[in-house]
Order: sequence, then C-alpha cells, then structure tokens
Amino acid sequence: MRDRGEEEPQNLTGSLLIAHPNMLDPNFRRSVLFISAHNPNDGAMGVILNRPLDKQVADLVGEAPPDGLADVPVFLGGPVGKNQLMFAAFEWEDGSGNSLKLNHNVGVDEAHERAGEDPASIRAFVGYAGWNAGQLEAEMKQKAWILQKPSRDALSAERLPKLWFEIMRGLGPWYKMLAAAPDDPSLN
Repeated sequence: MRDRGEEEPQNLTGSLLIAHPNMLDPNFRRSVLFISAHNPNDGAMGVILNRPLDKQVADLVGEAPPDGLADVPVFLGGPVGKNQLMFAAFEWEDGSGNSLKLNHNVGVDEAHERAGEDPASIRAFVGYAGWNAGQLEAEMKQKAWILQKPSRDALSAERLPKLWFEIMRGLGPWYKMLAAAPDDPSLN
C-alpha cells in the first residue's frame, strides 16, 4: 500500500520533452525530444527531433542505400551512440487517443518498405538520448523540461528546425521572452 504523499511515477513514453529556456547543457539546449521508452525503474530513451544535420542518408553511408532512403534527412538524435546511423519509424496510434510511438529498431529493408508507404514516417538519427533510472524524473522535478503531447502538425519535417521556438511562443509571453534572450546576456 502506498503512502498518501507518495504518487505513482508518471510514464513519459510518447511525450515530447521541451528543454526549458534556462537549460544550459549544450547537448540539450533549445531541444525538443521524443521519449520513445520510459520506465522509472529502468530509465528512459528518446531522440532529439529538432537538430537536422543538413545531410541525407546517402551522404553518410559508403554504398548506395535502397531507393527511397537516400534522401531521408539525418538528425542528431542525442549525445549517446553518435557513431551509429539508425532508422526510426514514427507510428500514430489513432485507436489509443491519437498517440505517437517511435520504433528505434527499424532495419534497412523495413525502412525501405515504410518509405514507399509513408515517407514522412521514416527518420534517420545519429545518436540518441538516454537516462538512467530516476535521472529523468529528477530533471523533471528541477523543471529542466516542459512536457507536451506530440501533434502531427508539429512533427512535419519543415517545422522541426524551428519547433523549439514555436513551442516557446505558444507557451506565452514569459517563455517567448526567455526564448528570445541571447545565450550570452552581455551581447544584449
């Protein structure tokens, strides 16, 4: 039986984590992450959505990728495992309240097949973000992240590079002002 003061840990799988404007960690400054897996006892995993590398898959692989994958844009997914290129597929689950799921384990053949069906669902990432058990929860308590539910509109490829700024503007004047502040206040 739980104490009344102890609340059940929240599962953040399927959520967007938006870096608070005061976050200074260069790995996550002004980033928007999608949390693809979270368990308070095991930790969490996700990818940064708004850091395009201005490269396509064809620029990063030695041999020609299958048709439909050469032009897939590559994003910096996070500070862990930056020596690997991975395909990931976004899947909207309309039956469960319009939630979003990210499959990290997409092989080249499956990515090729999905790219033919829905090119916008396939993304390529170099690296990912990971948290040990309790680490993300501690960061949430420190207000390092703002939690949001993803929307189809927000995840369109052309909006991703400016997504953090758009979200800040949508949160109100205080966040809009913080987002507009220079990294070095002495430059103001």
